[in-house]
Amino acid sequence: MSKAIESAVFERRVTALFASYTKPGSPGAVVGVMRNGDVEFCKGFGLASVELNVPIRPDTRFRIASVSKQFTVTAALMLAAEGRLKLSDPPHKYLPELAPLPVTIDQMMRNSSGLPDFLELLRLGGHGLDRPARPEDLFDACTRNRHLNFAPGSRFLYSNTNFLLLGLIVEKLAKQKLGDVLAERIFKPLGMAQTRLTAEIDAVIPGLATGYLGDREQGFRRAAHAYPQGGEGGLTSTVEDLLIWSRHFDRPTLGKTIPAQLAAIAPLTGGKANSYRRGVAVEELRGLQTIGHGGLWPGFRTEFLRVPRADLTVVVIANLGSIDPWRRARDIAALALDGDRRMKPALAPITQAEIKPIGGTWFNAAEPSLFDLAWRNGEATVTQNGMPFALGRRAGGWLAAERGSYEFALKPGPKGTLKVDLGAGRIVTFGKLAMRAAVPADLAGTYVSSDCAAVWRISRDGKDWTMEVGGPLISGGAPWLVRGLDADTVEVESPGNWIKATQLAHLVRDRAGRIVALEVSTGRIKKMRFDRED
Repeated sequence: MSKAIESAVFERRVTALFASYTKPGSPGAVVGVMRNGDVEFCKGFGLASVELNVPIRPDTRFRIASVSKQFTVTAALMLAAEGRLKLSDPPHKYLPELAPLPVTIDQMMRNSSGLPDFLELLRLGGHGLDRPARPEDLFDACTRNRHLNFAPGSRFLYSNTNFLLLGLIVEKLAKQKLGDVLAERIFKPLGMAQTRLTAEIDAVIPGLATGYLGDREQGFRRAAHAYPQGGEGGLTSTVEDLLIWSRHFDRPTLGKTIPAQLAAIAPLTGGKANSYRRGVAVEELRGLQTIGHGGLWPGFRTEFLRVPRADLTVVVIANLGSIDPWRRARDIAALALDGDRRMKPALAPITQAEIKPIGGTWFNAAEPSLFDLAWRNGEATVTQNGMPFALGRRAGGWLAAERGSYEFALKPGPKGTLKVDLGAGRIVTFGKLAMRAAVPADLAGTYVSSDCAAVWRISRDGKDWTMEVGGPLISGGAPWLVRGLDADTVEVESPGNWIKATQLAHLVRDRAGRIVALEVSTGRIKKMRFDRED
């Protein structure tokens, strides 16, 4: 088959993946594919603005969210190379407002610091992404906190706090705004003319796509978000600029060692591997190692995927929350590598028959951790802390979370249990939750956390238990629901337009059996204490 025919076949196959988004009135995505340093495919599908009927093009700008993290890390590595920053230093050396916790900057870069995510800290006080906040509010959430999720360096747990603080450290050392540092030291030298850090949500950005939620059946609606963004996720960019950035990994000009430093391995303190490196994550695609990062923000989703051994890059950016760029990027990479002998055969897909006998709600009280396993939309899906994620088959009988931001794998255990690998060598036994216990009658009361300044007032109204939530930025709002699990654990659901998050609260009792505190665990906060007020 000639190269021209191969290219035409590839284009048809990629276009077919996005066919539903080319119908009138739909948001969509843009795709870029680069091989051996040459752009082979770059095309938009759907509308950047449904209201104005503006199509998505290769030069359309999007919010790329957490793909920003590797750029913040790169700026910090440049300062380290100049002797202005030590990766072994604690962050409070440079930001003295922070609590003196035993965390290093290198651990922050690797998401192994144990620092709770500031988005979660504020959410526990009732403040979500759709409510206005100032940069100083986000920093205050970080300085107020004294809690660590685990001993630093011992585990991986994704936290935006790490990169918000890293960006502020870069600003302080460079005596410039982070956006100016990135522009002068990275974007301008590389020719990434369409990339900029835009912290302000209301800033006018030429060519920026509008973010949407929903789908064609439910209808599309504009995504609401009101948080300023910094080193953790503030970049707007284009698929063309991200392909320029990928080329720098193979032909570095900013610093010969920067790509290697981003990908450098550092095992956890227990000797287990951490697939999250410095602002980038390492995964596998049918036997070939990948390196890259995803981004998620209301109405925007991004996947920056590199397959170094094949000299292949795939970038997918969407302005619709229901599109899955992580999966689409890997589908496209598999199409591009069709026939490559280095690719292992795809493992057999998980079947509904495998999931049926183990579907249901599973619980481990010691963690505490709760998840639902079900067959949804044609695939095995786990929902944990309100977030659904798909499972894929892995060696050894494991069914694992497909995305690197979740450490989660399961397989059937003895006597109707599930063995669940939660990362860092922690394999925990979960039991099926046949029946929920009632909410303990003595739970009613007021609980306060000094680490997030949240106040929870739990009460019972007839059969229902609810909670009034307040925090440093908000009081009042819709009540949160409280549901029983067992004698010492309750589940709390917080309302939201984007994500309806859930968290577990373990009841801490004194010797007399009186509840004196709650230990609250979310997706990115573990066992944070809320003390009961008399």
